[in-house]
Amino acid sequence: MSIKKEKKPLEQAQKAEQVETKEQEKQKPDLKTLKEENKKLEIDLAEKTDKFLRLLAEFENFKKRVAKQTSDLRKYSNESILKDILLVADNLDRAILAAKTEKAEKAPLLEGVEMTLTELVKIFEQYEVTPIKSEGKAFDPNFHQAMTKQESEEHPENTVISELQKGYMICDRLLRPAMVVVSEKKKDEEET
Repeated sequence: MSIKKEKKPLEQAQKAEQVETKEQEKQKPDLKTLKEENKKLEIDLAEKTDKFLRLLAEFENFKKRVAKQTSDLRKYSNESILKDILLVADNLDRAILAAKTEKAEKAPLLEGVEMTLTELVKIFEQYEVTPIKSEGKAFDPNFHQAMTKQESEEHPENTVISELQKGYMICDRLLRPAMVVVSEKKKDEEET
């Protein structure tokens, strides 16, 4: 009886081992399945890598955009106050012009106004505000505002004859257009 008992556990262990081996063989994927899974994983990895690279590029573009906006904000943040100060500069120019046409008795006043204007121009230079040179140049609606036209034989048509008010640029942007008088061809008397 003891031999039978000993055989039974041995047979049971062998059967269990055989069942376990069969189950393991069933669970083992074949080479084709492994290749398919590998291909799926590679495609998934490529998609995720592409998505990551696109996100990275988008973030870099965002950083550049923010840097440009910050730079523009710094450059042009004083634009409105500078426009107001331009009016003061215009009045100082007019005062100097009026004082020069009168007698020399107002020389100290004229000198004081000129010094004030010089200081104001220095402030403009600090903020990269520069006057637009208009006289003798071709009329450009991007920089000039035509206030009137004047017949002229001396100047080609559409040339700025005189400036009524200076125009200014801040960095590379128009702060205020120049108000100008523009030439036109002289009309023949026979035409009228």
